[in-house]
Amino acid sequence: MAELDTSGGGKHKGGKKVRSKKASTRVDMTPMVDLAFLLITFFILTTTLLKPKAMELAMPDKTEQHDQLPVPASRTMTVLLGSNNKLEWYMGEPGKSAPTVDNFGKEGLRKALLDNYDKVKKESGGKEMIVLIKPSDKSNYANLVAALDELNITNIQEHAIVDIMPVEVEELKKQGLYQ
Repeated sequence: MAELDTSGGGKHKGGKKVRSKKASTRVDMTPMVDLAFLLITFFILTTTLLKPKAMELAMPDKTEQHDQLPVPASRTMTVLLGSNNKLEWYMGEPGKSAPTVDNFGKEGLRKALLDNYDKVKKESGGKEMIVLIKPSDKSNYANLVAALDELNITNIQEHAIVDIMPVEVEELKKQGLYQ
């Protein structure tokens, strides 16, 4: 509460002219601080916290043996995830086509996916391209998520996450992506 202090300050001495009294004001800040803390508490308790976004990922049960269907090499693009936020991709079987070192993003993996998707669709008579993502021991989880995001952006439905083969690890080492 604000209060007004009207005391003159000193004693009146006889014979002197009395001056008008100075009004000193003092503002009590306690209610305003209380209100500020109440508002802060209210907004903290009523805001919704950011919920983590999760990506749907269905993985097969490792205890059950499933018969694998043969995958035609002509429709397959393999993406090897290496270190330093780099990747390597090739079409077909390992060792039969030259791998391309690329990065993530619009001008990297996305462009390669779109170009190869159109090429495979023309050559295979309208069949979909199959993308195999093979993370290495030196890649990180963010790179796997980035690769899956690029697949979602390009709307490629047929893809799988599979184990990397030793031949492919050697290829990553040759390109300096297995450090």
